[in-house]
Amino acid sequence: MTTKPRIRTQASAAALQKAATLIEALPWLEEFHGTTVVIKYGGHAMIDDELRLAFARDVAFLRYAGLRPVVVHGGGPQINAQLDRLGLESTFTAGLRVTTPETMDVVRMVLVGQVGPDVVGLLNQHGAFGVGMSGEDARLFTAERKTAVVAGREVDLGMVGEIVDVDTGAVRSLLDDGRIPVISSIARGEDGEVYNVNADTAAGALAVALQAGKLIVLTDVEGLYSDWPADGSADASEVIDQITAADLETLLPDLSAGMVPKMEACLRAVRGGVPRAHVLDGRVPHALLLEVFTDEGIGTMVVPS
Repeated sequence: MTTKPRIRTQASAAALQKAATLIEALPWLEEFHGTTVVIKYGGHAMIDDELRLAFARDVAFLRYAGLRPVVVHGGGPQINAQLDRLGLESTFTAGLRVTTPETMDVVRMVLVGQVGPDVVGLLNQHGAFGVGMSGEDARLFTAERKTAVVAGREVDLGMVGEIVDVDTGAVRSLLDDGRIPVISSIARGEDGEVYNVNADTAAGALAVALQAGKLIVLTDVEGLYSDWPADGSADASEVIDQITAADLETLLPDLSAGMVPKMEACLRAVRGGVPRAHVLDGRVPHALLLEVFTDEGIGTMVVPS
């Protein structure tokens, strides 16, 4: 009597699902192979241990898949914690940290001495990829003093800089060598001063200078909402999947202060020649991979008008 082989149905179904996911990624692997992707890393993904590990794995995966990732990081929670330990107050205006010389010392120390090396260390668990650098290194970022306009009047932000020049030579050399640059958003001015630069802004400027194929901004919301209440809360069903640069510019005045630098960075990127800019929820594990390698993607994509 012949016994028919037993089919492990559940295991087979799971294997088929994995295969389908890999096949779905194939056209995106073909499209983005060799493409430079600038990723702004910040928010909750920087302080949750599981999300930190997942982020490092995702970026290493991009590198192994043939993309050229560049990480530009902030460090707001870590800076706040250090300021609290030192008894220094910090305030925000128009979504930007007002930076005194004393605060600037802390910002520089935390970003360059703590956050950057932590990201590099996580990346290097997966290969000798991560190389930390500051916007000061090799004159990557040159900035000048920035002010903000609030309620129709100009407000001094202290040692906050606006990027006026980007020299990508060192970053390109690292990418050509197969490395993953991890960049702290600090810049030096022609006046010799060191400036705190918003990491979203720095990532957008770098994406343009590198002629990147994508800018990805990780944040703590699901994307850009079509009707953003003043308190910043909104229903997930209102997330805009895709928006043109022209439509985004129309929405900017009504966005919450914290969201403005992120969307301005996306706007600057696509108007500077980057084909796509994305705002993703960094609280979602593997958000990067979901965006890059699946048909649906997540978050909000900004495209040229």
